[in-house]
Amino acid sequence: MTSKIQRALISVSDKTGIENFARALSQFGVEILSTGGTYAALEKAGVPVREVSQYTGFPEMMDGRVKTLHPKVHGGILALRDDAGHTGAMKAHDISGIDLVVVNLYPFESTVAKPGVTRADAIEQIDIGGPSMVRSAAKNHRFVGIVTEPDDYGRVLDDMQKREGELSDELRRELAAKAFALTARYDAAISRWMFERELEDGLADAAFPPSFAIAGVKELELRYGENPHQVAAFYRTSGFSEPSVASAEVLNGKALSYNNLIDLDAAHALAKEFDEPFVAVTKHNNPCGAAVAETIEAALEAAWAGDPLSAFGSVLAFTRPVNLAAATFLVEGNRFVEAIVAPSFDDDAFELLTKKPKWGKSVRLLACGKFGTGVRQERDIELKRLTGGFLLQGRDLSVAKPSDLETKTAKKPTESQVNDLLFAEKVAKHVKSNAIVLARGGRVLGVGAGQMSRVDAVRMAVHKAGDGVTSSVLASDAFFPFPDGVEAAVEAGVTALLQPGGSVRDEEVIAACDRLGASMVFTGQRHFRH
Repeated sequence: MTSKIQRALISVSDKTGIENFARALSQFGVEILSTGGTYAALEKAGVPVREVSQYTGFPEMMDGRVKTLHPKVHGGILALRDDAGHTGAMKAHDISGIDLVVVNLYPFESTVAKPGVTRADAIEQIDIGGPSMVRSAAKNHRFVGIVTEPDDYGRVLDDMQKREGELSDELRRELAAKAFALTARYDAAISRWMFERELEDGLADAAFPPSFAIAGVKELELRYGENPHQVAAFYRTSGFSEPSVASAEVLNGKALSYNNLIDLDAAHALAKEFDEPFVAVTKHNNPCGAAVAETIEAALEAAWAGDPLSAFGSVLAFTRPVNLAAATFLVEGNRFVEAIVAPSFDDDAFELLTKKPKWGKSVRLLACGKFGTGVRQERDIELKRLTGGFLLQGRDLSVAKPSDLETKTAKKPTESQVNDLLFAEKVAKHVKSNAIVLARGGRVLGVGAGQMSRVDAVRMAVHKAGDGVTSSVLASDAFFPFPDGVEAAVEAGVTALLQPGGSVRDEEVIAACDRLGASMVFTGQRHFRH
């Protein structure tokens, strides 16, 4: 059912384009009601507008907290125009129909994302009248249009132009669905923020609330998901200020795919373990190469050397701006990557990567801004979807320090071995379990990922390392259940091992190290990643 729009209520926090939109509505003969700052802006712009308080006969009060919560407003929005009882009540109480509601909400999400925001300031940005009007209009979308985004102003005007001042049923339904998504996201953000404050104040009884809602805004329609027969889209959540792939600026390349985004996020998460020049080379959600060095180009070369075969078509994460030396290394020979995320790209490096044949039109370049270990937000959560539910957990941000290591063998690791063990552990945290990482000199030599038995993960890592396994160190994400994994590693050339410990056969594993002349340290902390 359609009907001509005769009266619109406009009350927006984001005033982008509102003056032109209201002026166009007025030219259609639409009477405009408005409130507060929106009323002042429209009046100043010369748009014919009537203040809501004049319409209701009731003044705004309590610093604007009460202005639209009135029967003449919500009755005008909610009344069913084809119901005699409703239209009779409108006539009896002098309620005029409101046919279009244009509302966006107080900026709660952007407010709480600011550093140092007070609880009082955040609470004042919880909109009450706005969501009430949005929900009322969306519920009654058979008769009332609801517009919550400036991007939709043009569509509404086009539809009115085509239909002589009316809105189609199809557009009303679409706008109503979008409106309910907005209020759901808004309430989810408030709920989560309030629970986090309870945690900080020590008032929450558990780490997670009794109910949990997550909402996001669609950023990208993806060509497909993990496989071509799966549909997919990328949504960005609000209230998150940590540098991330989600917030990075895409500077170049083909459209990002589902798998690109997952790999970029995995590579970036590993890069956030390091403050020094570091490069992660990621393939299928696992690091196949990683290295720290004095310069970013040296780190790149060492990381690539960890597994040059797998590195082709990989995704890279840099902790420093990509410079010309790094870009030159990448475009030489038969190298190619799908995407790179870095703090930024030097101008000459960007030009080389975007102008080089085979690279320019394909490689995705993402600038995420400066970051390091200190940017990671501990209060953020990890979510894993199950059929019929989901799991929540805190982020695994912990890493061992030299003082956390407990030597279990007669032979103690050297200082350089300790440094390599701690480096390898940081990488192992980001390898699918069972995870084994071999390293030496601040670079990964071989990775064993996603194996059902730990000894097979060791064998895979040793195979990948090749001749480099000699005098390498090994980090395991979880304990060795049997001595066989240790024996396979040490017999291949590994000289020091790190693991959390905790197996009923720890003593057998330690004895195998002593028998073979290797050192082993325990961290007491597991880093499974399924």
